[in-house]
Amino acid sequence: MTTQASVLENLAEVRAMIRRHKRNDFLFSIVGLLALMIGLLTLLTLFVDLVADGYPRFNLDFLTNYPSRRAASAGLLSAWVGSLLVMLVTFFSAVPMGVAAGVYLEEYAPKNWFSDLIEINVTNLAGVPSIVYGLLALGLFVYGLGFGESILTAGLTLGLLILPIVIVTTRESIRGIPVSIREAAYAVGATKWQVVFHHVLHYSSGGILTGIIIGMARALGETAPIITIGALTFIAFLPPSPVTEAAPFINFDWLQSGFTVLPIQMFNWLSRPDHAFHINAAATGALIIVVTLLMNGTAIWLRYRIRKNIKW
Repeated sequence: MTTQASVLENLAEVRAMIRRHKRNDFLFSIVGLLALMIGLLTLLTLFVDLVADGYPRFNLDFLTNYPSRRAASAGLLSAWVGSLLVMLVTFFSAVPMGVAAGVYLEEYAPKNWFSDLIEINVTNLAGVPSIVYGLLALGLFVYGLGFGESILTAGLTLGLLILPIVIVTTRESIRGIPVSIREAAYAVGATKWQVVFHHVLHYSSGGILTGIIIGMARALGETAPIITIGALTFIAFLPPSPVTEAAPFINFDWLQSGFTVLPIQMFNWLSRPDHAFHINAAATGALIIVVTLLMNGTAIWLRYRIRKNIKW
């Protein structure tokens, strides 16, 4: 009887502990949901406020006109073209190198203290404030290599900014691939390169692509490093076209051109006392948020589609 009573007592304690843990889980989920809703409502409120202020400028002329000293006729043409060209340089300077570095560190690098040191530093660099990259680019690209205050400098600066993000997301995506896929490929005689290229990269492409798009979205909204390297706040011309009508049909003069980007143009209009320019700045801010949300939404959609089409 004593043994049975002890068992029943222990069972009651276990049930009480389970109920207590379930209650704590429920309370934590409520707190987390409230925190999420507060963040989303704050963002939504700010976005609605920007849209309400900038609504009068939501038209095609705002995207096709050059900046002007008259707020009613000022536009974003040079800013969004500059952002597009800077993002182009950022993509080609950071993405191939970041993906290759992530694959090497995860699949080829020996597991020793040196690779651990590299991993720690890459992870830390992902959290470094963007202004630090601007100061680094100012000394290295502007003065050291003589690239000047150009699109090339801006693209390389933002490339350095998102490079650790691309490396970290690539490694995390590769780590999520089951070991059984590698073992099955080796079992049928595949080489190391074939396993990595045809299987590991194929199955991890969704996560890698998501990290790339999220990194590009962050670079699009960065202001501090672009200001540090001397981006123009007022520019009423476009860089030379990357494509020409004569052979070899490619022009690289635009890399050395002066530029401005959307956040810089927004900053310029906010710094002016005329309220009409503040309306332009609000419209620009809403546009940046919409583009950023579209890029993040595209990343989520692509990851879902890729994972849905892959058969494990």
